[in-house]
Amino acid sequence: MANLVNLESVTHGFGTRILLDDVSLGLGAGDVIGVVGRNGDGKTTLLRILTGDLVPDSGRVTIANNASIGVLSQANVGDDTQTVREWIVDGEPDHVWAADAGRRGVVEALLPGFDLDRRLETLSGGERRRVGLVAVLLAPHDLIVLDEPTNHLDVEAIAFLAEYIQGRIRAGLAMLVVSHDRWFLDAVCNRIWEVHDGVVDPYDGGYAAYVLARVERQRQAAANEARRRNLATKELAWLRRGAPARTSKPKFRIEAANVLIAGEPEPRDKFALQQFSVTRLGKDVFDLTNVDYRIEDRTLLDRLTWSIGPGDRIGLVGVNGAGKTTLLDLLADNREPDGGKIKRGKTLRLGYLSQTVGELDDSDRVLASVQRLKEETKLATGREASSSSLLEEFGFTGDKLVARIGDLSGGERRRLQFLRLLLSEPNVLILDEPTNDLDIDTLNVIEDYLDGWPGTLIVVSHDRYFLERITDYTYAMLGDGSVALLPGGVDEYLERRAAAKASASATQQAPATAPRSDAATQRQRKKDLARIEGQLEKVTKEIDSLHAEMADAAADFERLGTLDSRLRDAEARLAELEEAWLEAAE
Repeated sequence: MANLVNLESVTHGFGTRILLDDVSLGLGAGDVIGVVGRNGDGKTTLLRILTGDLVPDSGRVTIANNASIGVLSQANVGDDTQTVREWIVDGEPDHVWAADAGRRGVVEALLPGFDLDRRLETLSGGERRRVGLVAVLLAPHDLIVLDEPTNHLDVEAIAFLAEYIQGRIRAGLAMLVVSHDRWFLDAVCNRIWEVHDGVVDPYDGGYAAYVLARVERQRQAAANEARRRNLATKELAWLRRGAPARTSKPKFRIEAANVLIAGEPEPRDKFALQQFSVTRLGKDVFDLTNVDYRIEDRTLLDRLTWSIGPGDRIGLVGVNGAGKTTLLDLLADNREPDGGKIKRGKTLRLGYLSQTVGELDDSDRVLASVQRLKEETKLATGREASSSSLLEEFGFTGDKLVARIGDLSGGERRRLQFLRLLLSEPNVLILDEPTNDLDIDTLNVIEDYLDGWPGTLIVVSHDRYFLERITDYTYAMLGDGSVALLPGGVDEYLERRAAAKASASATQQAPATAPRSDAATQRQRKKDLARIEGQLEKVTKEIDSLHAEMADAAADFERLGTLDSRLRDAEARLAELEEAWLEAAE
């Protein structure tokens, strides 16, 4: 089939910088292309040229006759005077548009509980983005172009979006998407375009296949790409050792990947990091006992009892409004609970990356703001680093070092905020949506740093890839005031949410539904059991190691006390996992 859009020898720049240099490419029906690259390298510019929104300096753009293109940009969508209903369904009443199950499913999943008669001017920026996304998805387009569609979506909504787009692709829809959400890119894309240094490099397959192909190219490149190559190889090793779904794409060459990662160690030595963490933090970090918290008539936490120990790496998920940020604020002592007690370790040095960047002074300069905090620091890995070298690692070079903070982009401000946090040398990190506005290369740098960071880590993120990559345990806030351990990770969270929705729907309507097939149930049971058994094996090994250490430290009563506390924590996790295994087996 002919291409929907073609670029021929396109060149475009801003000022003296060339973002696209003699680029030729095209896409047709069924192509789902993910666009990746560093912030500022031209991803959004490429999208604007492909959709006819921007005329290039030279070259030709050809759009097929009668091709309908829907665009979700990062700018505000719609007219302030319009209502949500007018924008997404042309003002149709509920009984008309909701009669279509497909349209109804999109609205219910991405705009839950929305009053469609609200005017757009009354919505927040995130709500307007959701409305814009729904409008693009519901329209009968041949090609949809999405710029960061997963921003402001939670894990559950992102999973729905991926499944919905996969269905539309099978029907012939083409899509071009800029996203830093690597799980989403791998779930929906069949090609990747990497924009860098004025060129666009194409790769077949999803994100995992792209990582492999990029590593292969880097292995053949000059030695000045060594750091980037090592980060990509490390990420590839994690991908190959993770869930099979990540690397099961047909074009992902498994044998080549295994050769590349031969001898590559695990991303982090969990046992060694936990030992070091105990020496920095002691045996106490956070102990919550019967903690209550309410906002107006909503109960966010109901008699929550939870112990967080040294070296724990926890990912926290939940629907928007479940209280994730509130819980982080309580841990950071930014709020007081309505009831109960929160005990914090005496040696705790907390670093809290909030969702806002308001604490930065817009009139300050980048390098000066960092040097004022600390000229040199000793990283948790033991490496001495100067403020200027850290800024370079985080992408601040040349004119960016003396730029005003107020002139930085959202992603650059986020990077600077994270770097300033590291300079404070915390032993507990609380990160609230840390991946917002960050490009994939920057995320790789942060993940590489966190791999060797020996402290307690608590992360709230809608970025499923990042969450699975840097944490060891997943907990969920399910809206009932509790915080539940999920041995099955994000997959288990999505299954619980789906079951809760199905149960609520059955209670309200009691519709006749087809039972799940025995084969599907059996496959899911095996998947859950295998995942839980893997975690059981890890915890069992940790307990065996602790017993061995206690035998060696028989005469050191202080160390025995520390080891005994860690042993009790490990045994508690083992009991929870065994209970989860029994439930899955039943």
